[in-house]
Amino acid sequence: MTTKVCGRLEGVSTPAPRTLVLVGATASGKSALAVAYALSSAAQGRPAEVVNADSMLVYRGMDIGTAKPTMAERGGVPHHLIDIAEIAETASVAEFQTLARAVIADCHARGVLPIVTGGSALYTRAITDEFSFPGTDPQRRAYWEAELDRLGAPALHALLAERAPQAAADILPGNGRRIVRALEVIDLTGEFTSQLPSWRYALPGTVLQVGLELDRATMDERIAQRVERMWADGFVEEVRRLEARGLRQGRTASRALGYRQVLAYLAGESSEDQARQATITGTRRFARKQLSWYRRDERIRWLPAGAPDLVERLAGMLAEPPVLPVPERDWTPSGGGESL
Repeated sequence: MTTKVCGRLEGVSTPAPRTLVLVGATASGKSALAVAYALSSAAQGRPAEVVNADSMLVYRGMDIGTAKPTMAERGGVPHHLIDIAEIAETASVAEFQTLARAVIADCHARGVLPIVTGGSALYTRAITDEFSFPGTDPQRRAYWEAELDRLGAPALHALLAERAPQAAADILPGNGRRIVRALEVIDLTGEFTSQLPSWRYALPGTVLQVGLELDRATMDERIAQRVERMWADGFVEEVRRLEARGLRQGRTASRALGYRQVLAYLAGESSEDQARQATITGTRRFARKQLSWYRRDERIRWLPAGAPDLVERLAGMLAEPPVLPVPERDWTPSGGGESL
């Protein structure tokens, strides 16, 4: 016998909410797999929606250079946290965490499987794990951003190395945004750590993280092909249009891979071919950094990106009983990793 209590039947177990997280290097096929799985799941009466975890897909108009899925590529599957910000706005991982968790909670409440798809290890871990951030100070941030404009990222990185050698070792010398944030945090707290928090999920229910694996040669070739396709699709013209809308003033958007290189070309600081080659090189470097961080998370289950049965494998994994959490251990990033 069962009785209804608060909208549920007493004695009838309610399935724990589930979250699927797809990770992997740039050009590994995460977005396409997310859509394919969502369509397959919906056809079996289990609706699923995609939650973007790529910080650059939030910007309206940044389409070609971010490989933003077109409406056709989304296949009718709802996608969240895409095209929600103007290019002059500054992206914040703390704000993104709040937005993404709200979307995931709404999906769970509606009985929908959220498929978190993205971006960097920093963003995916901020969404899934117990993760908090130091405060901010607009005046200190503005000061260091002005210093970045005046001195350039390498010089500011050298200053960071004097104040926090380990933090500097974990941030690429060209990553001005991370350098500014590190110096701001040092001003606020007296120290900066690039060590990420414990390996505990903050999301309710079961979290399944799946990584798409590519060998390095294939990954490099896919990245080169993607960049060449970007140029063929009118990427330079896209950047010109965005420049007229204030892209250069966007502290986050203007430093995105590809956009930064094309802005340099449009300013006469490089040739177009140099901008294209720099985009390929920078994207390959970023992809390797992505993988080096993801490899440290033993909760991720890896699948070959080119396998023809990925949708079926994901379905099988989600049907498995939950596994015990990974024991707590230190996260020690390699040089060039992302920082809080």
